[in-house]
Amino acid sequence: MQNNLRYIIFTLSLFAANFSYAQTQNRNNIKIDSLTFVQTRAILNNIPTDKFQKRIYKRDNKELPYRLLLPKDYKSNEKYPLVITLHNSTRIGKDNEKQLEPLSRIWIRDEIYERYKCIVLVPQFSERSSNYVENENGVLISKPSEEVRALLELVKDLQKEYSSIDSRRVYLIGYSMGASTAQNMLSLEPNRFAGLVSVAAVPDLSNLKALKSKNIWLIHGQKDTENPYIGSKALFENLEYSKKIIFTTYSELNHDNITIPLLLNETVPKWLFKQWRN
Repeated sequence: MQNNLRYIIFTLSLFAANFSYAQTQNRNNIKIDSLTFVQTRAILNNIPTDKFQKRIYKRDNKELPYRLLLPKDYKSNEKYPLVITLHNSTRIGKDNEKQLEPLSRIWIRDEIYERYKCIVLVPQFSERSSNYVENENGVLISKPSEEVRALLELVKDLQKEYSSIDSRRVYLIGYSMGASTAQNMLSLEPNRFAGLVSVAAVPDLSNLKALKSKNIWLIHGQKDTENPYIGSKALFENLEYSKKIIFTTYSELNHDNITIPLLLNETVPKWLFKQWRN
């Protein structure tokens, strides 16, 4: 099984190397067996999270718990990207713990922490951060909650607190509800963010004109029955003239296992760090 896991990682690295970083649609037929799923999640879940500072953001008599990771050997006079990772609906709460799901933990894997120096923000929502409704075409679309607007204010305040944050390299990454919320944030303030990795989202189609100029990587499993694959397909098709969007389909993966191929390699950090805001 270890050989199988290494094969998946190797295949993903070759897959990432072939990106043209322009409008691209590609398909991957990787299958994830149950043991690979368990082993991969265990590797991430067993990494100590003490590098993440515990903090609470207070705004309008409401509190938004969040964790903050500073880069190794942090120097206030250097510039670093800010990576905002957003959790799925199973991590809703106020414990300031559960939001550290696997996609946020990739940044504390030794090889990533050493190579990709950045500040990582991981907020926790006390209710759904995105709510889903059907549009006139019968496609589920996402709409942001008020806590999302509080998060946008937190991002602005962090940029004031840490002048070391490079305003040209503020990135969004999310899974499921978190990916929907990341799209909401990009639609609300497109000029703030340099790149988005959206995994199994319900799309936000409210600001397509602005999104056409943004660096977006959509990832979805074709067997996803929870957040339908057709949503990411609809967003990609609406951005057909964009030269900065990538749409990756995992034809054999579903909602639960779609993140597994992204966790034990540098595919996501490598792509994000290539994106800059003009």
